[in-house]
Amino acid sequence: MPKPKKQPRPKAQTPKGFRDYFGAEVARRQSMLSEIARVYRLYGFDALETSAVETVEALGKFLPDVDRPNEGVFAWEEDGDWLALRYDMTAPLARVAAQYRNDLPSPYRRYAMGPVWRNEKPGPGRFRQFYQCDADTVGSASMAADAEICAMLADTLEAVGIARGDYVVRVNNRKVLNGVLEVAGLAGDDNADRRGIVLRAIDKLDRLGEDGVRALLGEGRKDASGDFTRGAGLDDAAAETVLGFTAARRGSGRETLDRLTELVGDSAVGAEGVAELAEIAALLGAQGYGPDRIVIDPGVVRGLGYYTGPVYEAELTFEIAGEDGRPRSFGSVAGGGRYDDLVKRFTGQEVPATGVSIGVDRLLAALTAQGRFTDADDGPVVVTVMDRDRMADYQAMAAELRNSDIRAEVYLGNPRNFGNQLKYADKRGAPIAIIQGEDEAARGVVQIKDLKLGARLAAELTHEEWRDQPAQVECPRADMVAEIRKRLG
Repeated sequence: MPKPKKQPRPKAQTPKGFRDYFGAEVARRQSMLSEIARVYRLYGFDALETSAVETVEALGKFLPDVDRPNEGVFAWEEDGDWLALRYDMTAPLARVAAQYRNDLPSPYRRYAMGPVWRNEKPGPGRFRQFYQCDADTVGSASMAADAEICAMLADTLEAVGIARGDYVVRVNNRKVLNGVLEVAGLAGDDNADRRGIVLRAIDKLDRLGEDGVRALLGEGRKDASGDFTRGAGLDDAAAETVLGFTAARRGSGRETLDRLTELVGDSAVGAEGVAELAEIAALLGAQGYGPDRIVIDPGVVRGLGYYTGPVYEAELTFEIAGEDGRPRSFGSVAGGGRYDDLVKRFTGQEVPATGVSIGVDRLLAALTAQGRFTDADDGPVVVTVMDRDRMADYQAMAAELRNSDIRAEVYLGNPRNFGNQLKYADKRGAPIAIIQGEDEAARGVVQIKDLKLGARLAAELTHEEWRDQPAQVECPRADMVAEIRKRLG
């Protein structure tokens, strides 16, 4: 009788396009989100948590990656219904606004934070699960709502540590682009798909450059991997009209608006979009948000198809080293706009709405690149174990530190090798280790080993200098908390 085939062990690896987050990363994200929530609440927005799973019908089909299964969402069938993981925070908000419309205030301001999932082709820095942080106003058609979102976005970036001058919030209006597309011959329902391709092409301008976008506006483009993306099929003249729109920004907001007026020609919807941009600019100017923070920029399109009016994007302008080692601007970390038709899918009635979404992982990467989290990397104080029978004493030390709001833990591995305990403390990023053996306990003292200072002194000082500035000191057990607090600053 043949032996049963041995079941292979599962591979310990994350699925393609996903990643794991460890202690310091999670703590940094929580700290940043807490600061963002503080600003949102200052503007009167309330928190909302929705389910990670929605019906496919409720989500709609708005993802740009149309060549993926289920229009780019992770979906499955259950009891005759199709369910999917949310791909953003806006579609669930539209469902909530419709479902609870009789209970919610109007306008309704909410913010939401959490992971979203997209069934898109992963690539460098492009994951299938990532965090978003949204703020939206549902029920107001006023351009003051859009201006407020832009102002709040600028305030949020500065609150988390992005200095003024290192970012710009760029504002455009989808109606202006619709007017330009009318001029280019893409009006009407028959051209809806082609308009969508144009939107997604322009949205990739900073990544693909003018030649890449021109290819997508025409017959299509093949990327470095050999994958072919179908284009909008515009002729050369129409493509140049669209590219001229993306380059319409001038030296001042007024000059840019004048140029947009020229481009939309006789288009009524285009003229309406220009007027809305002028109103937003005036409202922001009255609040003190000048072009050093927020600008009118026709290059902002936003790829998602549900935007109906103003669109905006926050770009970080400071430079980082690219994969090729050359300096480049960090790029976009947030975007949003007005989507007056999204709630209408549920109610049949137009409900105006506008909002913004912050790419949490990208903003976190930007703050890390600027060194904003140096102090947040510290691990806990580690209480070493010199005597197994005195574990209760060591636990009492840790408890005393925690009661004083000092992060602390007792070493819980095999205490026989003291060197391994210090290696563990280093791996944890511990700033300090506490040592108390029989002799110290009998004398009522503890040894405090400043691990960070020790590492720095070992690298900087001579042996004689080291003797004069020891990184390990002895102090009375009763003074342990005060001494550690002083060393932690």
